[in-house]
Amino acid sequence: MVDFEEQGAIWWLFLSQNHFPYGLFTSSIAPTRLAILVTDEPLPSVAAKLGGFDAIFTSLLRTACESLDVPQPLESQLALTAHDVVNGDPATVYPDPDTIDAVFITGSSHSASSNQDWIEGRVRVIGVCFGHQIVARALGARVGRSPHGWELSVVKVGLTEEGKRVFGAGSLKIYQTHRDAVLEYPPGVVPLAHNQVANTGHGHPEFSPFMMGEMLRIRHRAGVIPDGPFENAMARVADKHDGIAIARAFLRFLRE
Repeated sequence: MVDFEEQGAIWWLFLSQNHFPYGLFTSSIAPTRLAILVTDEPLPSVAAKLGGFDAIFTSLLRTACESLDVPQPLESQLALTAHDVVNGDPATVYPDPDTIDAVFITGSSHSASSNQDWIEGRVRVIGVCFGHQIVARALGARVGRSPHGWELSVVKVGLTEEGKRVFGAGSLKIYQTHRDAVLEYPPGVVPLAHNQVANTGHGHPEFSPFMMGEMLRIRHRAGVIPDGPFENAMARVADKHDGIAIARAFLRFLRE
């Protein structure tokens, strides 16, 4: 298992105080060895079009590299490996910490507050939605059902002064799809962003209108998302979002 606590951990709304180095992107430095821990599968209709979450995040990170002021090929910045930690053999599926520089935990429909063997986990860590809840839990914070219920579709979040420095913007818009939440800040972190629903971030920079729309429609038909939140979310599903800007911040964390 991976111990999240020895080095740094960043997820898109938390910043560990001493672990966000800055510098210049360059292809002269060896690529950062990033292990993607795949914690769920996309909806079948999404997987048929876009592949698994490892492929979806690879595409996001590739676009982020290409959007830099000096565009870089993904392969010059990151050496990616994917690890299915839900279905794989726990004895072999996790990467050897000596062979990687960072870990990226995907989103998941599983609950980060549950005690399934594969959830309980020395490298730099990025977590998205479920992944950031796992990081927060590993750092001692409470994770559970949000008292505000669902947060869905494109949502605006405000940034703290540190968040503005990290993301280079005054605010962000990001896809959300969660009912669980980090209920308190772990000790020793610097808040980056917040909104009226959550003090921590559960956003999905990898989402697109297609992915969000499919998820909303299927969960609504299944009775998981009530009519009101569904209609409100669908009204914003095609809004502009800042997924690439957030992915560029991921790259800075990994590379600079």
